[in-house]
Amino acid sequence: MDNSKALKLKNKSSVTQLLIAIAGTFAVAYGVFLFNQHLLRTFSLPSRMILMIVTQWLLFLVPGLLMLVNRQKISSLGFTKENLGRQIGIGLLIAVSMSLVLTVLPILLGFKDLVVDESYTEIWQFAFEFIYLLFGVALAEELIFRGYIFHKLLEIKNSRWFAIIISSLLFGLFHIFNGNIIQIFETALIGVLYCIFREKIKGCTLLSLIIAHGVYDFLIRLWVSVL
Repeated sequence: MDNSKALKLKNKSSVTQLLIAIAGTFAVAYGVFLFNQHLLRTFSLPSRMILMIVTQWLLFLVPGLLMLVNRQKISSLGFTKENLGRQIGIGLLIAVSMSLVLTVLPILLGFKDLVVDESYTEIWQFAFEFIYLLFGVALAEELIFRGYIFHKLLEIKNSRWFAIIISSLLFGLFHIFNGNIIQIFETALIGVLYCIFREKIKGCTLLSLIIAHGVYDFLIRLWVSVL
């Protein structure tokens, strides 16, 4: 088999796996949405807290299974052990910067109602929200969209902008079950920002994006509650 045929077969395989991953992720997301809408509140509060995190991990089920079948290591998605402190610091810096521009400024300008429609008063609520957003939402979504899907898109077409745009559009559409069209558009733009940060900031890794994503989402709740 010549190189061109082998390349075409590999490309076809990558497209197939990507479509399976997308379909599987969206199907699980819809299942999680229905579960949260109809069944989650039937459980006790401690059980709900655990289930909210676990169901987020399920979103990575199909991409994770595809990685196992292909013997693909998690490190291939953009994780590295080098300069962990720098990776974490970059993630925190991104989160705080985004929070000041996209959350604090709109609130100070009088657009608080457009930022988020929920606030907390109890310390335990903030503590759980931080854990849930970082180790549930951010971990799962970054593994899927800036991890598996982004790198699979690069296999299909060796273009960073192609991977950035498509993965970000999918990231926006992924929130269709819990948001409106404006939120979908905003989320897609945030997805583009995360991708650009990783491409342009030296030392910004998938771990940095997980931290940035989780802390930024948490700071939204925090600012809305205190400002």
